[in-house]
Amino acid sequence: MKYAVIGTSWITQSFIDGAKIHGEMIPDAVYSRDEKRGGEFALKNGASRVFTDLDALASSSVDAVYIASPNAFHARQTEKMLKAGKHVLCEKPVTVTPAELEYLMDLADRNGVIYAEAIMYMFNPARNILRNALGEIGKITSANLDFSQLSSKYPAYKRGELPNIFNPSMAAGCLEDLGIYCVYPALDLFGEPENIKASAAFLESGADGSGNASFEYGDKTVTLTYSKLGQSRSYSQIFGDEGTILLESVSKLTDMKIVFNDGSEKALIGDVPKEQLMGFEADGFSKLVSSPDKTKEFYSLLRKSALATSKAMEKIRSEAGIKFDYTPITEE
Repeated sequence: MKYAVIGTSWITQSFIDGAKIHGEMIPDAVYSRDEKRGGEFALKNGASRVFTDLDALASSSVDAVYIASPNAFHARQTEKMLKAGKHVLCEKPVTVTPAELEYLMDLADRNGVIYAEAIMYMFNPARNILRNALGEIGKITSANLDFSQLSSKYPAYKRGELPNIFNPSMAAGCLEDLGIYCVYPALDLFGEPENIKASAAFLESGADGSGNASFEYGDKTVTLTYSKLGQSRSYSQIFGDEGTILLESVSKLTDMKIVFNDGSEKALIGDVPKEQLMGFEADGFSKLVSSPDKTKEFYSLLRKSALATSKAMEKIRSEAGIKFDYTPITEE
């Protein structure tokens, strides 16, 4: 399957490197507003074409498009590619609003193409290891899911620059970038909460630099914390009355183990290279395209999970007062 990439950032490079592990997706084209940058990126990765015009890309012969542009561009770029009959794998958050996502899912169906969110958690085989491990720790009493990672862009922000990740007009900020990695497992493991409470700490730019959310389930509370302004040194934890699951990385599901009440430990999985995790995404997406009958159930799960996550993210933003200078797309 020949595919194009929109964006030339490190995440795009990581995806291309991951896709090469399985070899079923071939980078054929690069879209960049900067032709020189796009050309250098294409040459580095063996892509034969560079586009600076989205309409030209949409009219090209590529089979699929991987979108890794700023969040505010996701929905409109996806819409254009879906209308052109391209399969789309879009980086998280796949859209800004749930309404956009529902519209684009319907558009994909009407055009007979695959449309999925590029989120490591759902494509990671360790997801099933984690789900199975829940049955080993007794009754779940609470959980703390954390993704706090000091942003490499924060020094530039402190110098007076405005990186996209700290720009509300890009529909960006900590929740959209890191918090989503906590929301996905919370919903996948424990279902839709009875209530969501949330708060955020804001930068002068108006973007949320850190935040937290409380998912209330009646018999347990799942706490989500996330920050781009500091580096976590602790594990995410899921507490049961017979043991505790510890995860070094909630986004990658690595260095995961169970510590039982008697102090004994059970290792579940160690470290996994980022490119391999991205390779799982690429392989999973290619199978959705090439074997739709065999992957129908998983595709349905991906769509339901993406929509549930988008709705929860919207609720968190409302509770925390997170606002974007952004106009959602609507069906024409």
